Amino acid sequence: MAIKANLVIDQGTDFSAVIDVVDANGDAFDLTGYTSSAQMRKSYASETAYSFTTSDNDSLGQITLIMSNSVTNQLDPGRYLYDVEITSSGGLVTRVVEGIVTVTPGITRS
Repeated sequence: MAIKANLVIDQGTDFSAVIDVVDANGDAFDLTGYTSSAQMRKSYASETAYSFTTSDNDSLGQITLIMSNSVTNQLDPGRYLYDVEITSSGGLVTRVVEGIVTVTPGITRS
């Protein structure tokens, strides 16, 4: 079962967050041989998705979610939903994190 974690993204800025993936004992989950992916949407049924770039630190069980300012600048302020999935080398997909993303509006414009 996925853990719940909420995120805040400031519109128009570079965003990154580290997600710790743990096993049933609470130890770091070895992500060697896994790939990760993450998306956010306005609602579960929304056709428009915004993908995070993911970077894995395999032995520490950490996934870094990254979204550049060029992407966050396109986001409308408000509430979104997101999740993070890992896929094993054998094709087994597991959702490890899910939650709400709050996009706060930016003031400064280039």
